[in-house]
Amino acid sequence: MQDTLFSFIAKYISLTDDEKHAILSLDLFRAVKKGTTLLKEGQNSKDSYFVLKGCIRTHYILDGEEKTTAFYTEMEALTPPCVISKTPSEYYISCVEDSILLISNSDMEVEVNRKFPKFDIMCRKLSEELLAKQRIDFDEFKTNSPEQRYLNLLQKRPDLIQRVPQHQLASFLGIKPQSLSRLRARILEKSKE
Repeated sequence: MQDTLFSFIAKYISLTDDEKHAILSLDLFRAVKKGTTLLKEGQNSKDSYFVLKGCIRTHYILDGEEKTTAFYTEMEALTPPCVISKTPSEYYISCVEDSILLISNSDMEVEVNRKFPKFDIMCRKLSEELLAKQRIDFDEFKTNSPEQRYLNLLQKRPDLIQRVPQHQLASFLGIKPQSLSRLRARILEKSKE
């Protein structure tokens, strides 16, 4: 797993052997079982997550119903807003699959960035990429029909169709599971014409 991480980092910055050893000495790697809740609504946290293997999701519980807002898979990072605002979390983070995560906390990141300033550069680049991606995703969600959202998902993240339970996928798309089933049937019918 460390090779996977270092290959990812190499896209942004080059690391010396000392820097690699410093990262490994932090003991950041965690194997987490499917169904594990990493963060609950109302909980305070300093933890950020980087998915090396597996899938995690963010969701709210509104009127007793789960509303999935995002999925994070291999080589994707998540710093919950509560870490930055230092307020209780407004949502949940849970594992959709057995996962291997790199879990760091804000205190640790400050120390690493102080010792190795180039990590700060990498974090800034990652943040900029993530912000741009989230902006595009949000705009597409607001402007597209459920069918177009599903087609976009098929095009951009087809792995999620197989990896994520249908009720979570439907919630992510902003529709009910029954509507997702009808939508899939309609798309399949169109493809046969």
